[in-house]
Parts: sequence; structure tokens; C-alpha cells
Amino acid sequence: MSSAEIPSPKAVAQKIEAALPSPQEVKKDAASGLASQLRSFAAGGFGGVCAVIVGHPFDLVKVRLQTAERGVYSGAIDVVRKSIARDGMRRGLYAGVSAPLVGVTPMFAVSFWGYELGKQIVSKVSTVGPDGLTTAQISAAGFFSAIPMTAITAPFERVKVILQVQGQKQLAPGEKPKYSGGLDVVRQLYREGGVRSVFRGTVATLARDGPGSACYFAAYEIIKRKLSPKDENGKPTGQLSVSAIMAAGAGAGVAMWIPIFPIDTIKSRLQTAEGNVTLGGVVRELYGKGGVKAFFPGFGPALARAVPANAATFLGVELAHKAMTQVFG
Repeated sequence: MSSAEIPSPKAVAQKIEAALPSPQEVKKDAASGLASQLRSFAAGGFGGVCAVIVGHPFDLVKVRLQTAERGVYSGAIDVVRKSIARDGMRRGLYAGVSAPLVGVTPMFAVSFWGYELGKQIVSKVSTVGPDGLTTAQISAAGFFSAIPMTAITAPFERVKVILQVQGQKQLAPGEKPKYSGGLDVVRQLYREGGVRSVFRGTVATLARDGPGSACYFAAYEIIKRKLSPKDENGKPTGQLSVSAIMAAGAGAGVAMWIPIFPIDTIKSRLQTAEGNVTLGGVVRELYGKGGVKAFFPGFGPALARAVPANAATFLGVELAHKAMTQVFG
């Protein structure tokens, strides 16, 4: 190679400088990414409230079936019947709802914020094709969303399931429930075992929500793409209808619960057990009492809840995004 063909250091520096984004472009990209994360945070919170309102009665039935001794209930309908007979419609089906209502806004907000951040991270560290993120990339972003969410989910779910299980115990005349509400649960747990007691089940929660969130967001995006109207070249031509959004959300909920339900059963048992218990001890106890079937009580109510609750979640999220777009552009 002749000396004339070798670029000068100045020319190399100019080429590198031309290839790099300008400070203004970096600031613009950062602002755009932050705005997208904030919108996902707000939309996720609204979607979570919709999910609790619709899905809490189903969740209560699931937890009571998971934690009750054999023979207490004959099935999901029996849980509903006995709960309403004992406490009435509102208290019977919405026992423990205060904890998820208080916690669900930050929990779902952090989940959807984490998913948005996960997508941005995946886009930076891997190649994104012309059709957008692949299923594997979406799954990775979904798994990432569960990591920050677990810090909120674990203690709130511990409080929720304790209150739900307390509601199924028969009290003697004049006897008061052990816990008067969510804050009282936290106070007593902290007094008995400190922060570690409040956060019992965190590992099981992450073991459930990591793969669950990966399936959840991947299924939603896949179904959403299948249902999107397309032109003759197969390119999306418009926004999804309300029914299509709800169908995709319902499918995402079912796809999440099917693979992780045994882990959820273990988590519920672990978080409601009294005294010092271990994850392995809970697994051995469950298997010893009923084999593999012992890990699936309440599976039907969980899937029944997944359809309307997650349809409501994603409808709320999409409507929130649409509203923010109209207001903020």
C-alpha cells in the first residue's frame, strides 16, 4: 500500500467524529428514552388497577384452594359460596384487596417500566431487524422487568395471601382476627422476624415472575402482531381494536400462568406458613401430601382470572398510552 492510500490521523479522527452522534442527538435520544419509560410507568400503574378490580376475586379463590387443608373446600365454587355466606359479597370476595390495590400501582408500573427499559437495553446490545424485536429479545426484556418488580411484589403478596388465608378461618365467638389489616400484618411480621420475615418468599417470587414475565410479554406481542391489520405486503396498517387488545392480553395471561403455577403454589405456602420454614421443606411437604397434583390446586381459578384480569390490564395500558399521546403528543 502506498503512502497516498494511508489516511492521515486527522482524516481518521474526522471520520470517527462524523460517525458518532452529536451531543444534541445523545440528549435527544436520552430524553426520548426517559419519556418512553415514564409513559410505560404511568400506563402500567393504570393497567394494574384495572387488573385488581377485575381479577381479585379469582385470585382469592386460587390462594384459598392453594393453602387450605384437604377437604376444607370441594372446589372453586365452594370457596365462593362459603366466603359469601361467611362475610358477604364485598368482604367475602375482596378480602385482602387493600394490599394489592396499594401495591399494584407501583408493582405494575415498575413491571411495564422495566419492560420498556429492558427493550431499550436489548436494542443496544443486540441487533434489531426491520420487523422489530424477535420473540427471544422480547422474552429477555420481559424477564428483566421482573427483577425490579420483585422488590415490590414479594412483601405485598406476602401481606395479601396472609389476609386472604385469615379470611377463611373460623373464629370462636368473640375472637378477633389476628391481623386487622395490611399495615398490621407488616407490623407483626417485622416484630416477629424483622425485614427478612416481611420479605419471605422473595426468591420464590422472582423464580415465578422471571419466566412468567418473559412468557407474558412475548405472548402479548406475538398475538398482537397476529391480530394487527395488514396490507397486501404484510405490513401493519393500523391500530388494534379494543377486542383484539383484550384477546392478546387474555392470551398473555394464560401463557404466563401455565408454566409457573407450581412455583406460585410453593410461594403461597411459603408466605403463609407460620414459624421458620424453608423452600425445600415446603416442596417436600406438598409432594408428600399429594404428589404432583398438590402443586396445582386452584389452577382452574388462576386461568379463569388470567383471561379477564389481563385483558383489563393491557386494555388499561393501551388506553393510557393513547390518552398520553393525545395530551402530550
